[in-house]
Amino acid sequence: MGVGMYVPGQRGEGVDVGPTGTGGQDIDLKNPTVLVVEDEETIVEFLTMGLTYEGFTVTSVRNGKDALAAFQRVHPHLVLLDIMLPGVDGITLCRTIRGRSDVPIIMLTARGELEDKVKGLDSGADDYLPKPFKFAELMARIRAVLRRHRIITGSKLQAGDLVLDHDTREVTDGGRPLTLTPREFDLLECFMRHPRQVLTREAILDRVWGYDQMIETNVVDVYVRYVRNKLADGRRQRLQSVRGVGYVFQP
Repeated sequence: MGVGMYVPGQRGEGVDVGPTGTGGQDIDLKNPTVLVVEDEETIVEFLTMGLTYEGFTVTSVRNGKDALAAFQRVHPHLVLLDIMLPGVDGITLCRTIRGRSDVPIIMLTARGELEDKVKGLDSGADDYLPKPFKFAELMARIRAVLRRHRIITGSKLQAGDLVLDHDTREVTDGGRPLTLTPREFDLLECFMRHPRQVLTREAILDRVWGYDQMIETNVVDVYVRYVRNKLADGRRQRLQSVRGVGYVFQP
């Protein structure tokens, strides 16, 4: 008997969820599509910037009515859904989507009470993340949810002899294990996921520290120095300064 798995396509007004044959197969995607349903502009901008940097294709809407139309139009691989929406609320919208599709759904909400979390999960959400949140945690949850749905986006990054494994949170440099703090690991992962891209200090803060954190941008300089000091001598300059802008990772 086949294993049910989400794949893009048609099933009625939603997307197809069908048998995979014998045992199922992973879907390896380079640019998964994410539907962001959120009415707070600051969070929409934060998510769009971060997810786009991570290689996702992002469609965003501000209310439940538009969300249903967008869902049918773009057939997303993942839905990020706020609960408190104008018009159709997030719980109702989640139930509607779940009735049509097995697409992964993560709820993002300012409501952190246990009762709200239970209600969200019972409505069909795969995960529930209270606001405010750090982008690194959101990405970890996204990768975990996509893995459960057999959608693979890649968890191991390599630049020459420098290897970072997101799942095990281990880093080796020329075969030598590096001991990084959680923040240093997230910072290095951020750079390795965007080789040769100039990242501003503000963008790094948003993605590593989180949009809710009121932190001065010079903290990025401090942590870049920490990471550089832990890399092998010949590789420290992979994290290059771009004067007046930020940093770039040269693999």
